[in-house]
Amino acid sequence: MSFLKSIFGSSDNSETPKSNVNWTELTNILQLQEVEAISHEKPVVIFKHSTRCSISRMALKQFEREYDLENVIDAYFLDLIAHRDVSNEIASKFGVYHESPQLILIKNGKAVYDVSHSDIDATALKNKI
Repeated sequence: MSFLKSIFGSSDNSETPKSNVNWTELTNILQLQEVEAISHEKPVVIFKHSTRCSISRMALKQFEREYDLENVIDAYFLDLIAHRDVSNEIASKFGVYHESPQLILIKNGKAVYDVSHSDIDATALKNKI
């Protein structure tokens, strides 16, 4: 089992993944007002992650390995299993179809880029900023 754990990570969904990305946990619908406000000053990215999905875990790990946008954007992490209400509000507020995993770039209060699954790529995100 430790071999699979090293590839896919732990199935323990109580932990936010450890990362070199300075994630802000998105746990409350009211934080979306903060996301919108910050996005008028600098871009904001939201990573929607399913803690029950190995594809989501692989996409997250790949994104974190490639990520080099510290101090360029603010990064928010959403555990959508624990906070489905926040995920639903993101879809409504920013007009994006819900997917998981999903990466959404917010600029000037609007979603300007969103991708899911294997299309999640930190280099492509950097080119959109």
